[in-house]
Amino acid sequence: MLEIKVIVGDIAQIVADAIVVNIFEGVEQPGGATAAVDRALGGAISSLISRGEIKGKFGEVTIVHTFGKVPAERVAIAGLGKRQDFSVDKVRGVAGEFCRALRKLNCHKVATILHGAGIGGIEPEASAEAIAEGTLLGLYSFTKYKKPEYEDIAEMLIVVREKDKVPLLEQAVHKGEVMAEATNLARDMVNEPANYMTPSQMAETAKEIARKYNLECQVFDREDMEAMGMEALLGVAKGSNQPPKFITLSYKGDERSQKALGFLGKGITFDSGGISIKASEGMDEMKGDMAGAAAVMTALGAIAQLKPKINVTAIIPATENLPSGSALKPGDVLKAMNGKTIEVISTDAEGRLILADALSYAVKQGLSPLVDLATLTGACRVALGTLYSGLFGNDQDLVNKVLKAAERTGERMWQMPMPEEYKEQNKSEIANVKNTGNRYGGAITAALFLAEFVDNIPWVHLDIAGPALSNKESGYIVKGATGVGARTLVELALSEARSKEAT
Repeated sequence: MLEIKVIVGDIAQIVADAIVVNIFEGVEQPGGATAAVDRALGGAISSLISRGEIKGKFGEVTIVHTFGKVPAERVAIAGLGKRQDFSVDKVRGVAGEFCRALRKLNCHKVATILHGAGIGGIEPEASAEAIAEGTLLGLYSFTKYKKPEYEDIAEMLIVVREKDKVPLLEQAVHKGEVMAEATNLARDMVNEPANYMTPSQMAETAKEIARKYNLECQVFDREDMEAMGMEALLGVAKGSNQPPKFITLSYKGDERSQKALGFLGKGITFDSGGISIKASEGMDEMKGDMAGAAAVMTALGAIAQLKPKINVTAIIPATENLPSGSALKPGDVLKAMNGKTIEVISTDAEGRLILADALSYAVKQGLSPLVDLATLTGACRVALGTLYSGLFGNDQDLVNKVLKAAERTGERMWQMPMPEEYKEQNKSEIANVKNTGNRYGGAITAALFLAEFVDNIPWVHLDIAGPALSNKESGYIVKGATGVGARTLVELALSEARSKEAT
């Protein structure tokens, strides 16, 4: 397990496999700690800058061997990119990049300065938190089923000059570690093959999180769902031999209040499309159709560790979507828990069916506001690409809060419209609503479908279909599952708790 420590000292005097300093793009003469290390190396860094070998571009990591001129064996010079584009999220990205570069060189002990805390204008605590996050997120790899390619970095030292800053920086590092570990657990869940990460296994994972962090956990089985009238969820589950599970996790941080935030996550552990079967190409990625569920589950574990004064409940409807003799068919009609009838046009629009029952349940439990996360539509991926989640909502105040939380975590989200005029696409001839519109504005009509099940409760829907998986590594994002959404949910819970305390 990687240990991250804050120590007081001079980076040039630290004994380590590598020390990390930095440079902005276009800087011709290094300053601060980089200048001190440069002097100790007899001007090696500035000569590489003047020869154009170090440009300072974001993501660039240059390794210089020290040959005994300083106690560390190597110096890594991390490019910070253009100064005007610099941000806390860039610090996370820089940490991810230099950690991966140094892991490839078998570095086990690494020391770094606080990036951006001087000339970059970033608060020292924010930089420390971002370094901890970026380190753990950037070094993540899923090696359950094969031997890891490289040995991991065992120790990361964040070196500072002022002793009085250490306690605050240690707190910041702790928060960064909690956020990153929640995201990495979500990544683990999504990367698991669907023959291991079944609905039952999701329920076991929820129970483990509950045990570890003292949360309340309830797992409802098929009979419970039948008794509650969850026909939409059970309809999707009909094609699979794996029993569906309806999971709730609750954190009680404010005993004086009955109110609780509701986080909901789509938990389709494998999505073949059902009878409306998907093309076989890329279907293996559909093991990740429970990325929303993974994010809300692991966010609750992080919230429990950070202990904000707020109550939060996570709701996870979990099932597979498979074709079989008993599977749901196009044209079938289902009744959701809130009594609304749904005509099923496509069995591949199943995420919104299971969320219809989950949202109805959340409303019945009195949870407010509500935020749901779902790899819901290919249409959102077409609209926004793989970097942005689509954000839909019925309450601008809540939308703004979620956007602010996302901005703090570096998870990119874009608000999408929900025009009344598009509602008619979801009108059915024989039921209250149908589960798909036409091919235009598919992410919007999906959101409008979900809106049918939230009453007037403030609600935000995050369509994370684009950024849930990455096909390349960049900054603190690695190939495979990204764990998107988990950190934004934690930030939202923390900021809601802070604003409650302020009133």
